[in-house]
Amino acid sequence: MEKLETWKVILIIVAVLGYIIGNIMLLKYANKFDVKGKVDKQLKPNEKEDSEKSQAEDRDKPE
Repeated sequence: MEKLETWKVILIIVAVLGYIIGNIMLLKYANKFDVKGKVDKQLKPNEKEDSEKSQAEDRDKPE
């Protein structure tokens, strides 16, 4: 088996650490945004429409 040169090993370590640090920084940056609130706002109108549809269906059903 061929032995890797020292500079290649250092380059691999730096690349892996850079990838990990980049992902951590991206997660910290993304944490600043209120994604949950935006999703809730998008889902609430759908819930209202669904409840209105079910009420309309209940009225239209013959007893």
